[in-house]
This record gives sequence, structure tokens and C-alpha cells, in this order.
Amino acid sequence: MKNASTGFVVDTSKSPYAKLFPIPIKNVQIIDEFWAPRLKIVREVTLPSQYRLCEKTGRFANFRRAAGKEHCNFQGLFFNDSDVYKWIEAVAYSLAGVHDNVLLNLVQIVIPLIMAVQDKDGYLNTYFTFERRNERWTNLKDMHELYCAGHLIQAAISYYRFTGDRRLLDVACRVADHIGRFFGAGKRLGVPGHPEVEMALVELYRTTGKEEYLDMARFFIDNRGKGLVGGSAYHIDHRPFRELTEIAGHAVRSIYLNCGATDVYMETGEKALLDALTKLWSNMTNRKMYITGGVGSRHEGEAFGEDYELPNVRAYAETCAAIANVMWNWRMLLISGDAKFTDVLELALYNGVLSRISLDGQQYFYVNPLEDNGHHKRQNWFECACCPPNIARLLTSLPGYFYSLSKKGVWVHLYASNIANVVVDGMNVTITQKTRYPWEGDVDLVMRLEKMAAFSLFLRIPNWCQKPLILMNGIELSGPIKRGCYVEIHRLWEDGDTVHVSMPMFIEQIIANSNLIENNDKVALKRGPIVYCIEQVDNPNIDLKNLILPAEPVLEAKWKPDLLNGVVVIEGEAFLIEPIEQNDNLYFSLSETKTKIRSVKFTAIPYFTWANREQGPMKVWIRSSTFLSSINWKN
Repeated sequence: MKNASTGFVVDTSKSPYAKLFPIPIKNVQIIDEFWAPRLKIVREVTLPSQYRLCEKTGRFANFRRAAGKEHCNFQGLFFNDSDVYKWIEAVAYSLAGVHDNVLLNLVQIVIPLIMAVQDKDGYLNTYFTFERRNERWTNLKDMHELYCAGHLIQAAISYYRFTGDRRLLDVACRVADHIGRFFGAGKRLGVPGHPEVEMALVELYRTTGKEEYLDMARFFIDNRGKGLVGGSAYHIDHRPFRELTEIAGHAVRSIYLNCGATDVYMETGEKALLDALTKLWSNMTNRKMYITGGVGSRHEGEAFGEDYELPNVRAYAETCAAIANVMWNWRMLLISGDAKFTDVLELALYNGVLSRISLDGQQYFYVNPLEDNGHHKRQNWFECACCPPNIARLLTSLPGYFYSLSKKGVWVHLYASNIANVVVDGMNVTITQKTRYPWEGDVDLVMRLEKMAAFSLFLRIPNWCQKPLILMNGIELSGPIKRGCYVEIHRLWEDGDTVHVSMPMFIEQIIANSNLIENNDKVALKRGPIVYCIEQVDNPNIDLKNLILPAEPVLEAKWKPDLLNGVVVIEGEAFLIEPIEQNDNLYFSLSETKTKIRSVKFTAIPYFTWANREQGPMKVWIRSSTFLSSINWKN
């Protein structure tokens, strides 16, 4: 059994086919003005409120009922156990950074509830108790038993790693052993209708060293595409995993499966798995991903659509799918050290994930459009509440994503003011990072060492950065610096060495591939890693759908400390077209239509901050002046 102090999100420290190895969450203290306040809100507001909501909605009552301690009907959806497990995992990550007696006392109430439900044979699921006992494992396609088991295992591993308390881990091992007695070669064939347990089983193997858990994860991947859960693309059961070339189906299920397959690859090195994963990643990022890093465009089936099927108003882009996108890209990064995966991770994190939770930490989006008429708003909770605890567990685990180690040295993936303690060749190294990222692109790193040591420091230069500059102890690094890659600085480091990274942030107008027809003649505004939108509350006298950016707009980034907890906005001038002389007809002859135009000032805000004030229309994609040539203007 590994030591409980190895508090990693994904433990690749002994994975033979991983290039990068983890740094414990507790070793990275985030002290910036962007992430630190958010993590504090999650710890002090979000997690306690989610505990109360789990109690209010009967999630904890289901455990008491299953243990015979409360007489009531099962409450809510059949997979509600998983929300409790994700909450525990989020608490575990939070406790890794800051000791919190409130959270510790709450989780100490919940763990005995779970322990009391487990059967002697190891089975644990509150829905399949009493009247449903005979239905266990009879409907893998729909009933999420393996999905819930996966979240239980992940919660147990995290809580053990960060607290040393192995009670829940023992429960999880018995659950996994029960699954292993039921499924496997020479036993029952089956795969999860909702993938999740695969990555959990690999992490349990990494934690315990029991190869049976790795074999079980591989078994579930090997048996996809055999029609065991209906054979549909929705369940990613239409083709064997290694033959997949196009990402399809329910977005969260699909990407969770990819996470599990990536984990299996890091332990086995099977090339066919990596080949499939590479094709799926390329298809998703080049043809099926929103500019925010959101994925899964269809409301029907919460699914990926066809290539370039990325509607704005009708975007589904489930919160859990954006979270899954971060999780998968993190794993692909651990395999390769390729910055393209970090670029997508960062994009999804700042835009696709952060937009899903309100600034006060108490309201959430489930569906995430890129354009809205003013009716969409966050909610305190959902009947299907998979997203709120999921976003909590990602945000509380965030310190574990900033750095990695390799055989050559230290890798810096994300930027924020922080103090990181890492061990390089057995020697303690402290890295202090100072920056106002993501609002500014200047980063200063100070290296503190016990003695001189030779190793490499790998600095990520994001793909959005057009003119990067690196200074080593005030002297410019020689040679060209490529964006979208890691720059290696190999040297004999001394205590107090400084590195300055300059990543100028220009306001960019982003256009879409012409096959994405809905966004032809439109642009989106982006600055650094942040995607922007225009919201009615900032532009009260403008009909957003009639706003048009000129070909070469004058745009200015401004820091607004009192707006939305402090943000950089984009201000500029644009055209506003105002059709006149229209009656109630639906269609008009262009030659008979007169339109007037006027210049207006507008303000754009970071997409992740929208819907935190009064309701109103919002747009990410703005019409551009290429549209103007088709209009008959009236002065």
C-alpha cells in the first residue's frame, strides 16, 4: 500500500508509459488574486452548501434508508449516490490545501453512512436495496451501478491520500473485489452503460498495487463495441474502442471512457489504445469543440453532433463534459509532455468550466449556450445534480495541475502566483511564481535551492502567445521561442536564480472554419486564455444581434477592479444597424429595404462571468463587417 502522503490527482509516479509525474496538491500553495479567492469560496461556501443540498434532496437519507436507519422511499434519481461521492472527493482535495474543521466534521458524518450500507459480499448501491435487491447487475446499459462504483472508488482514494484515513478505501476495495468476482474473463461479460469505473480502477491499482484492478479496467475497455449495452453510438458501443476514429455519443460518457483508456495506456503501453486516443482527440478538437472548450453540442442524448455541428443558441455543452475535457487532456499531457494538450486544458478550464459556477459559488449551469436571448440562468441545484459536485472536485484539485516532474526536471503548465515545493533528484526546490495571469502575461519565477544543481525547467508557452520572451537572470534567452510548446532551460541552477516569462496579450478576433456555417461572417474576441462575450447589462441601448464589428476595430483592454470581482473588459466601437420601414411581413426584397447605421460603443466581458447580474441577452460570436456589403444603407 502506498503512503497516504502521496496526495496526487492522477498518480503516474510509477506508470511506465507516462512521461510526466505528479506533484502533491499540498505542495502547491496558490496565493494569487484570481484562483485563491475562488478556491476559498468553494471551500467556505460551495462545499458546505452542497452538503446541505444533499441532505435536503434526500441523498443522505438514501444511505440511512439502505442501512435500515430511516424508513422512507428512495429519493431522487437512481444514480444519486455518485453526487455524494464526488462531494467527498472535492472535500478531500480541499483538505489537502487547507485544514478545515467544518468540512472535516461534515465528511466524518458521511463516511459512516456509506460504510453502514455495504453488503457482506461488497456490493454497495442505495438504489438496489430491499425491494430491488434482485435487480442488481441486470441492466448495465441504463442503471449506472458501475458508474456509481467508480465515483465511490475515486472518492475513497482521494480521501485516503489526503487524510490517511483508509476506512472508505477499504470499502472501495471490497466493492472492486465484488465487481471482479462478478465480471471478467471466464465470468460475466459486460461493460458500463456510463463509463467512469475504468479510470477509477486504474487509480485503485496505482494505490494498492493489485493488478486485478488494472485487468478489470482493461476488460471493460476490451468489451466495448460488442453490443453488450445495446450497440449504439450513444453508449460508445457501436465499434470496438481501438477501431474508433470519430468521437461520438454522449459527450461525458465518451470522454470518461477516453480518460480510462489513457490511464490503461500509461500502465500497459498498448499502441493501439494510443492510436485510437490520438484520432479521437484530433477529431474532437478540430471539428467538435466550442471555442470555450465546451463539448457535446446536442440536447438530444447530451451528445456530440456531426463534424462542425456547433450551434450557439442551442448549444448543450454540459458542464460535466467540459470538466471531462480537462481531465482527458491532463492525462494526454502526462503521456506526452505536448503543450497542445495543456492549451486545450487551459481553454476549457478558464472558459468551459469556470463559467459553469457563479461568482458567489452557489449557483450552476448545466447547459451552456454561447448565445442567449436572456432566459438562461444558473440554478442552485438540479434534479440530476451531477455537475455541481463535479465542478467542486475539479476546482479543489486545481493546485495539482500546475506542475509536473520528469526525469529531466520540472514542468510548469499553468500560471498563477503560487509557492511550489518540488523534489528534484532528492533535493528540495522551492519555486515562487508571481504574476497577474490571466489578465497579464508577465510571469516571474524565483528558484530557491539547498545547493547548486543541474536540471531542466520546462516553461509552457501557450499557443495564443505570438511574441514570447524569456529572461534568465535578466538576460534574454538566445534562439527563437516557439509558441504552443514547452521551452526547456537546462542549466546549473543556483539559489535565487530568476526567470521572467513575457507573454504579451493582444486582443484577437477569432474566426471559425467556414464549415461551421452558423459562424460565417462572425468573429469572437479572445485575449490570452480568456474568451469574451457581450452581455446586455453592459450594453443597455444596443440590440446585440445587430451589432457589427468593423474590419479593423479599435479595441482596448481595461482593468475594472469593481466589476465582477475584478476583470479585464474589452471596450471598442462598432456599428449598429437599425432596420426601418419594415411591416409585419416575414420576408422583404433587399432592394426595397432601407437600413440605417450608427456608431456605438460596446463592452465585452469574460465569458466565464456572464449571467452573474441581471438577466439579458448574451453573445460570443459577433457579426463582422464582411456582412456590410450586402446591405443597402440609408444615411
